Amino acid sequence: MAESFDAKEHQHVRFNPLKGEWVLVSPHRLKRPWSGQVEKAAEVSIPRHDPKNPLCPRATRANGKVNPDYSSTFLFENDFPALLQEGAPQPGPSGHPLFRAESAVGTCQVMCFHPWSDITLPLMEPSDIRAVIDKWADIITDLGAKYRWVQIFENKGAVMGCSNPHPHCQVWASNFMPNEPQIKDTHQRQYYAEHKVPLLVEYARMEAEKKERIVVENEHWLAVVPYWATWPYETMVLPRSRHILRLTDLTPEERDALADIMKRLLTKYDNLFETSFPYSMGWHGAPTGESLTEDNFHWQLHAMYYPPLLRSATVKKFMVGYEMLALPQRDLTAEQAAEKLRNLPDVHYKQRSDQS
Repeated sequence: MAESFDAKEHQHVRFNPLKGEWVLVSPHRLKRPWSGQVEKAAEVSIPRHDPKNPLCPRATRANGKVNPDYSSTFLFENDFPALLQEGAPQPGPSGHPLFRAESAVGTCQVMCFHPWSDITLPLMEPSDIRAVIDKWADIITDLGAKYRWVQIFENKGAVMGCSNPHPHCQVWASNFMPNEPQIKDTHQRQYYAEHKVPLLVEYARMEAEKKERIVVENEHWLAVVPYWATWPYETMVLPRSRHILRLTDLTPEERDALADIMKRLLTKYDNLFETSFPYSMGWHGAPTGESLTEDNFHWQLHAMYYPPLLRSATVKKFMVGYEMLALPQRDLTAEQAAEKLRNLPDVHYKQRSDQS
């Protein structure tokens, strides 16, 4: 008798409908012996305020500007921007379709989450996280009035290239649609044309029913390990049922609920290996600028968290070799990763009463 398929045991590929890509899942590899590093990362002592840290209140930045004595969030123009609002000349005709260039105009900003350097989002009060969410929405309103795409993203941890431990994110706004949202725009539009329902609205409904990949949830939001996840503990945060195009469309109740979901999810991340969990995260929603007057009903707001850690606080996943040249591969299934995260405590390991 032929053996029946078991997703927890047998190799298979999974389709990512948001990007039209596949990921190879190889759960049988979890049985292989592991003799690599598994030690806990050493805790780094970070001063609450460092006058030499350019992100701290009252500190002087590289351009000579002095930060205000801020007590909540703080937004400023990036001193070393990748995109400039003006000044770059237009590229001329390439003369050949293999050598195309187009104008790139935009702005880059830095947003501090909190005046303290020794705190991260999961350790903040819900009201402080709500202030971050409100500021994100303000940024979409302000920059979205001019630019077609406003990318809010956070790189957390040195392993993700973050050179400053002060809690902060970045904002890059551009007059063009970057590759990743353009791909998602195409596939969400195609799905809606065929099925008459936004892709991620349908996906959230089905995840809420199945409950296999949910990490945390509340009345308004789901945080799931996507069925097609690439990174070991990758998650997506998306509205539970309401169709929402952009951060600016969130109600006060949905913003409070999002703060709750973020705190709980990021606490579980930190508790997994009892370390300040590194990741890159960002928001994707309907495009802005000239697209504000266009039909973007196929879009659904969502956030992505891409953490690199695999087996411990010091062992990370590398996207190299086959994954760079062919397609992504993972051993741990999305369901197994979600179960591990879901079963972790809701109280941060640094705040437990039994913590020595």
